Amino acid sequence: MTMNDMPNFRFPAEWEYDCAILLAWPHADTDWNYMIDEVRDCYIKLITAITKYHPVFIVSPNASELKDVMPRTTPDRIFLIDLPTNDTWIRDYGPLTMLSGNGDFILRDFCFNGWGMKFAADRDNLVNSCLCEKKLFSVELINNRDFVLEGGGIESDGNGSLMTTSRCQLSPNRNAVLTRPQIEQKLKNYFNADNLIWIDHGYLAGDDTDSHIDTLARFAPHSTIVYTGCQDQTDEHFTELSLMQQDLKNARNKDGLPYNLIELPLPDPIFDEDGQRLPATYANFLVTPEAVFMPVYGQPRKDQLAAQILSIAYERPVETIDCNALIKQHGSLHCATMQIPLNSISVL
Repeated sequence: MTMNDMPNFRFPAEWEYDCAILLAWPHADTDWNYMIDEVRDCYIKLITAITKYHPVFIVSPNASELKDVMPRTTPDRIFLIDLPTNDTWIRDYGPLTMLSGNGDFILRDFCFNGWGMKFAADRDNLVNSCLCEKKLFSVELINNRDFVLEGGGIESDGNGSLMTTSRCQLSPNRNAVLTRPQIEQKLKNYFNADNLIWIDHGYLAGDDTDSHIDTLARFAPHSTIVYTGCQDQTDEHFTELSLMQQDLKNARNKDGLPYNLIELPLPDPIFDEDGQRLPATYANFLVTPEAVFMPVYGQPRKDQLAAQILSIAYERPVETIDCNALIKQHGSLHCATMQIPLNSISVL
């Protein structure tokens, strides 16, 4: 099956289908080693929140050792899978879901090269094919590993429009032999999309992904985009995020209509031990049919405001998880999760 053989399939919005959540456990051979207990505590809180609504599948090189540390509240919703990984950011190497008009699913497996060859990715790039070999999936996994694409680098409104950033997709260490029009056409073909929205501005200090869209702007129901804003003119992000806001004002859906825009606050600056600013953002949330899972950073006023905004935008409850540990390795909640349709999993 090639990318043009599926006219009835589309890239759904994240909240459209019943799902399980895929995670990769932080282990000693990852960059988490120096703070392993802190980040594992964060993952336990994340797993506890998610399993109130969804099954969770956790890949780890030593999965059997995790049984004693998993939450006791919903043991029937936690599944452990032995697999080697380089890192935990499974949003960027997990399978991407396609949905047909008949309610059927397929999964796509793209090439992951460590965000433009910045980090080792040999094990992460094989996770999807290994899960397929382990018979986790009951649907076809399409091999598209001739094209570099990370799940956090692309958004779908479920209605024919994709959104991405030029900084990410045009990075020279991703798909350097392709021009911008060629990349646009490939994305439209892979996801059967009519409309690609390029965001040319916006970044977060400390971000390793070359401005993944899931750190900056996200689709919501009713032709809406929620996005990271900045009101502080002294903040280093003010100019770029203001220009990004203009990009979003210029964006049109496939019917040529503008989107409704809702601004999320930018968290107060958080720095690591070396004084480097970390990429804290409320836009890096996971949304499912049941709930929004939102990162918070110990900033009660802004944390609460962001949760209220997302509750209104998505019309569902918001579960908050302290992600100060995750941003120490320059990611957050959405980066650490990947949704998989329940109907595509063989063990459920």
